[in-house]
Amino acid sequence: MEIDAISLSEPDCGAREAELVGAVLQSARWSDGPMRESFERAFAGWTGRAHAVAVASGTAGTWIALRALGIGPGDEVVCAAHTWHQVAHAVTLAGAAPVFADIDYWSGCLSAEKAARRIGPRTRAILAGNTNGHPAAWGPLRELADAHGVALIEDSTEALGSRYRGRGVGAFGDVSVFDFSAPSALCTGEGGMLVTDDERLAHELRYLRQRRVADRASVSVGARVPLQGAMSELTAALGLAQLAGLDERLARRKQVEAWYQEQMQSFEGIKPPYLAEDVEEVHWMLYVVHLGKRFTQSARAQMIDDMRSCGIETAPYSHPLHQQFHYMNTGDAAAHKRGLLPDTERIGDRALALPLHAQLDASQVKYIVKTLKDTATNVGAGAAIYL
Repeated sequence: MEIDAISLSEPDCGAREAELVGAVLQSARWSDGPMRESFERAFAGWTGRAHAVAVASGTAGTWIALRALGIGPGDEVVCAAHTWHQVAHAVTLAGAAPVFADIDYWSGCLSAEKAARRIGPRTRAILAGNTNGHPAAWGPLRELADAHGVALIEDSTEALGSRYRGRGVGAFGDVSVFDFSAPSALCTGEGGMLVTDDERLAHELRYLRQRRVADRASVSVGARVPLQGAMSELTAALGLAQLAGLDERLARRKQVEAWYQEQMQSFEGIKPPYLAEDVEEVHWMLYVVHLGKRFTQSARAQMIDDMRSCGIETAPYSHPLHQQFHYMNTGDAAAHKRGLLPDTERIGDRALALPLHAQLDASQVKYIVKTLKDTATNVGAGAAIYL
């Protein structure tokens, strides 16, 4: 059977996207216009939040959120090193110091218990994500943030549609961040969204997002210089179209997950996907497997090369931030030594992301899993892998 190259992610694009983008192209407003406002209203409604602020990216949005919360040089933000890196990078861009805490091994999310050990007198916020779609323990994290009087920032980039304690992701942070670049189930190429229920915070987010055309007559920008971090009308048009089809797309991705589960039974000792007690639904961003203890980072790299040669794109998930060059060479070097975040490193060394998107069919999933099994046997001498 001949198989076309299978990409890690592939966005949906149909008539709705073409129609809305075409409408913007025919209009006189390609920025700061009604399409963005419509996308913001629709997304706020979808997440159940009072306010949504469209931004150029999740990184820019988190940077704006940190500024709006008054967080900058001299401050610390407790976060995970096993995360969507682009969002966590905003802590560094804001001039604050990221303080890495270990994760819950099973969910992959920031552990409230371990984060508590990293809170100090300079801590101003906790930044936690819903790792690869699994919601973090937002109840304990909210209790921790409130107990220490710090902000709680939720990164929901990876978890569109996932639910915790009866509520969808994005509902738990003082401000929550979404990034819409690939491999998001709602993909606009670039772009992101901030959501909050705090009207004053929403006003500040919008102020800091951009200097608008209407502000050009002003001779003063006040004490707070805004970024040019807004979302264009073209991106908003894509976002609005993608949001309209999101529930259907998530359902098709669920079918792909089911095909994976069926095929994964061919692995001896396979563990079923983990769902924490308070989690009702998980929509995975990618299909991630954890290699057994007999596999090393170099073995995983060999598997990635083998899969690529067979026309399948895979990727490490993910290289921990505290072991990346920038963070190993800034601040307290002892805080970035290997061994300080054992569960992060254990997963970071051996987690492997497989393709997951709505265009996959059953035969492609079967081919992916068969190829994975072959390379796992060759590289790991038959050692089991674990979801």
